[in-house]
Amino acid sequence: VMGGNHVQTKFILLGITDSPCVQAPLFGLFLLIYIVTVVGNIGIMVLVWVVPSLHTPMYFFLTHFSFADVCYSTVISPKMLADLLSENKTISFAGCVMQFHGFAFFATAECHLLAVMAYDRHVAICNPLLYVTVISGRVCRQLVASSYLIAFLSAIIYTGCTFGGSFCGPNQIDHFFCDVSPVLKLACSDTHSSEMVIFAFVAINAVGTSVIILLSYICILRTVLRMRSAQSRSRAFNTCASHLTAVSLFYGTIFFTYLQPASSHSSLDKVASIFYTV
Repeated sequence: VMGGNHVQTKFILLGITDSPCVQAPLFGLFLLIYIVTVVGNIGIMVLVWVVPSLHTPMYFFLTHFSFADVCYSTVISPKMLADLLSENKTISFAGCVMQFHGFAFFATAECHLLAVMAYDRHVAICNPLLYVTVISGRVCRQLVASSYLIAFLSAIIYTGCTFGGSFCGPNQIDHFFCDVSPVLKLACSDTHSSEMVIFAFVAINAVGTSVIILLSYICILRTVLRMRSAQSRSRAFNTCASHLTAVSLFYGTIFFTYLQPASSHSSLDKVASIFYTV
């Protein structure tokens, strides 16, 4: 049973830095980024909801991605911001489990939603005449629901493997949130099998969805290069530009942080984590 044999009732998050002169500027910077993230994503959701011309599959997927992004940041950022101003950086065992589960759920959901958005652009650009048939309202709902379902099941596995052992020794997490590697370092029991299971599922989710995105964009690029009109090519590239930026930043930091041996984790993981959590 997860956590059934743990001794620790709380953890201490060491945070991004222990330098007091840096904490206040970082608080201001990350608070600004968090506010922009929340306001921007909620603004997108409201805009799509109130403007009838935006009731299309592309914006339907974008709305869910914005929702996941807001939740994702909210799971991590408020606690991180509070810890930058507080000397009491403790988090309960249950709070740590809940924070990690929420993080894992929304991160995995974003992976699959990015893949769904790439597939949507692939059909729209490569098979425009079939778009309405292939990406119907029912298919949109099924794709989003399956993204959340896979994310929920994956998050349960990640959380069970991370917190299923014994925690009877040190309780200081060398990170600004409850992440896999820093938490597993505190376990008293052997974590090798848990690390292998987590690595396998991260690989399946991250590599699987990135392959879908890569294949979609290969097909899109081939189609765009065959277009005779420069205006059509420019429109197609502009449609995909923001999605490609999000994909590059999100997947780049995930591959760097999670698809490496446990012994290779370093303080650079904190820096990488900032890019996709804040």
